[in-house]
Amino acid sequence: MLYYLFDYLNKAFDIPGTGVFQYITFRSGLAVLLSLLISTIYGKKVIEFLRKQQVGETVRELGLAGQTQKAGTPTMGGLIIIMATLIPVLLLAKLDNIYVILLIVTTLWMGTIGFIDDYIKIFKKDKAGLKGIFKVIGQVGLGLIVGSVLYFHPGVTVRKDTQRTNILEQTVQNPLSLEEKSTATTIPFFKNNEFDYADLLTFLGEGYESWAWMIFIPIVIFIITAVSNGANLTDGIDGLAAGTSAISVLTLGIFTFVSGNIIFSNYLNIMYIPNSGEMTVFISAFVGALIGFLWYNSFPAAVFMGDTGSLTIGGIIAVIAIAIRKELLIPVICGIFLAENLSVVLQVSYFKYTKKKFGEGKRIFLMSPLHHHYQKKGYHESKIVTRFWIVGILLAILSIVTLKLR
Repeated sequence: MLYYLFDYLNKAFDIPGTGVFQYITFRSGLAVLLSLLISTIYGKKVIEFLRKQQVGETVRELGLAGQTQKAGTPTMGGLIIIMATLIPVLLLAKLDNIYVILLIVTTLWMGTIGFIDDYIKIFKKDKAGLKGIFKVIGQVGLGLIVGSVLYFHPGVTVRKDTQRTNILEQTVQNPLSLEEKSTATTIPFFKNNEFDYADLLTFLGEGYESWAWMIFIPIVIFIITAVSNGANLTDGIDGLAAGTSAISVLTLGIFTFVSGNIIFSNYLNIMYIPNSGEMTVFISAFVGALIGFLWYNSFPAAVFMGDTGSLTIGGIIAVIAIAIRKELLIPVICGIFLAENLSVVLQVSYFKYTKKKFGEGKRIFLMSPLHHHYQKKGYHESKIVTRFWIVGILLAILSIVTLKLR
């Protein structure tokens, strides 16, 4: 909203200083500061409100150190993250940008699913929360919306050949001349690393490109479901999900900024995605909200994000990665989520296999997800979280290096 106000003042009255709002970097900086202030200042009031409403965490007895002390800690703190993200975005971003619209829809959609899940757990006293099938339906529904918009919307285009000598001149003369609809994505660590999902349908013969949505949309659904569930599993000890997510989102913000800038994409020889740079404002607000939330979520946590926060975080990360054609880099950027997911899958699969074969189920880990394994080994949760953050930073650096390492 403020963007449109200052844009009008700049064009109509040429007031000094109003033109600065046209710069993504300026608005992104403001978004970080505003989201930090909202999450830290108003976050405390939200926590007090949740405590008065007796929105406390119900802790299952798992034999973990310090577990019983967490009982009654306010949950649904994801509302702080959502509020601190959306307010700066509504004030500072271009709200007619299709990528920003998708991220706002994702935030509200996944936040609603998580809120319903938390509501059932707390007020209906059902520890299982929202049935898994309904969660999956919600995630699939969002995947259908995101996949369809990214595939069919005319404003979602790419420009692959940014290395032409006259690329900047052509862009100025005719901005749309080199843009094209495409289902191409980026394969990390490889030279000439673009891959088009449509190529998987070449067996259909001439005109196979028109059926690319049959591949693209299911892939989008799978990624959104997997990443949101990964974030949900990671939210098990104080500060783990919020901290690792902030690192991942900040990394994606760097990718978004360079992919949406014709000069940087030209220099780095990467796919240029017109209009995607506006997502940097959203990402900045999101990072600020996550860091501000950590003020209260770090050990000992004064609030938990609940599924309201964890599902929203995973959904947003997935949509950003897909939008900037970096979804194949998710296993690196979100390596912590992947490890947590895999630990559960391996644990359950191995237990069922050994029980069927030997009559007694055996375990790979002392407990899954992975962070509980280290708790069982006697590590304090603060040490586990800090080390997971360090691994997340290393993975983030490795991800950024892929911009030139091919």
